[in-house]
Amino acid sequence: MNKSELTEAIANDAGLTKADAGRALDAMIDSVSKALKKGDTVSLIGFGTFSVKKRAARTGRNPATGETIKIKASKTPSFKAGKAFKDAIT
Repeated sequence: MNKSELTEAIANDAGLTKADAGRALDAMIDSVSKALKKGDTVSLIGFGTFSVKKRAARTGRNPATGETIKIKASKTPSFKAGKAFKDAIT
């Protein structure tokens, strides 16, 4: 399912127009992104939790040359599924 298919499904399930559903989906994605950028977590009870995880700096290896390289520390978004969500897909 891609974004336009998800927008259509939201519109059908919520009784919205596709344009309203698209704006709602975009607003949700923007809100989650802004919260994570500030360092907050977003918990949707029954669905899951969005958070930011820190990856430490480390050394790696360039697979083409075998040369050792330094990989910078970084932040990466993470999602942990909630129990109700896990149960719904099994």
